[in-house]
Amino acid sequence: MVRASSPLVVARSAELCVVVSVRDGRTLEYMSPKPPEGEAPPPDGGLPAAALVELPQRAFGIYIHVPYCATRCGYCDFNTYTAAELGGGASAASFATTAIAELALAARVLGDGTPPVDTVFFGGGTPTLLPPADLGALLAAVDDTFGLRPGAEVTTEANPESVDAVALEQLRAAGFTRISFGMQSARPHVLATLDRRHTPGRLPDVVCWARKAGFEQVSVDLIYGAPGESDRDWAASLAAAIELAPDHVSAYALTVEDGTRLFRRVRRGELLEPDDDLLADRYVQADEMLAAAGLTNYEVSNWASGRDAWCRHNLGYWRGDTWWGVGPGAHSHVGGARWWNVRHPTEYTERLRSGRSPAQARELVDTDARYVERVMLAVRMSDGLPAAELTEAGRSSLAELAATGLLDRAALADGRIKLTRDGRLLTDTVVRALLPDL
Repeated sequence: MVRASSPLVVARSAELCVVVSVRDGRTLEYMSPKPPEGEAPPPDGGLPAAALVELPQRAFGIYIHVPYCATRCGYCDFNTYTAAELGGGASAASFATTAIAELALAARVLGDGTPPVDTVFFGGGTPTLLPPADLGALLAAVDDTFGLRPGAEVTTEANPESVDAVALEQLRAAGFTRISFGMQSARPHVLATLDRRHTPGRLPDVVCWARKAGFEQVSVDLIYGAPGESDRDWAASLAAAIELAPDHVSAYALTVEDGTRLFRRVRRGELLEPDDDLLADRYVQADEMLAAAGLTNYEVSNWASGRDAWCRHNLGYWRGDTWWGVGPGAHSHVGGARWWNVRHPTEYTERLRSGRSPAQARELVDTDARYVERVMLAVRMSDGLPAAELTEAGRSSLAELAATGLLDRAALADGRIKLTRDGRLLTDTVVRALLPDL
């Protein structure tokens, strides 16, 4: 068995990096808000001509990072700010105006070859802390600036406590088609450990209101492995999520990030860090219960009721398409050029007010690196990867991976590399075998 000595970055999506790390052969997935090192971008945000060549050939998404939260969850290390943390110089009230200025910058940088927008995703933070009118104005600005493709997917994340029936009706009327609720757990003591504000009983209400408002898709997010969470607690959370009849479920293992309140509590011995084997068991439990309810895994941490319920915006990340990330700390990608904005809302606002790009740094990804990312990301999805795309050295490991139960034998016989459930638990092991020169 291949053992990883260091984490692998498998996707830089919007405001964060998705990373997999392996311990004792077991793959653990976590999300890191720490951007990589990079070179200084030009003040006007201009991109190399070679990057723009791909622009008309790829699906185009817009990510809008709203960096505000009512309170900070104990496990969260994302680029978000409460009112007390924010300080002066930028506020939620002025965010829409500032973000619209970045959309105008994006239009100047990308030029006339920009295709209409396929997907828009509002993340955070808690986007729905902004008034529905502000979110609607931002979406209208995307449409005015680039045009929304007919049938575009438009998602917002939401804390269940941050919306009510009226707000959801207003969001739907503004053009939002999909909503993702941060459920995390159905057990009050688990929510308390995570420092979540909402109560479990809020979820059925907000999902019902979203359905009545006419949202085409409803997604819920879960976290497993919190200190004090039992097998029965996790089963109850899954059952509660299933009872909501969502179109989509995301489930991530809890990780203890340095600098968070949860990290400090673990370091003091108040709480136990999640056990790797327990996290693997929780994943299997989730896959079994969600599959029994008709939700099929289409990416390692994501399940959907059908192909039409797959999150198209996230597919753009996993397929290496084009996206522009608007907002403090947001990441963008165009044709192998990748950049990320300054993190603090005050500096972000000041740069745009002075006519400068908010980009902090960028990197130009060469052909070899894009190939590595293509393999890493494609094998995580249920569609898999054509075996013909691998190098000869990578193909030499396929028979052994299938023999050990990590690859689907039938798919491999048809020339595609698809992970089994065991393979999903050991994604890093599979990736290293497929990329022996990594």
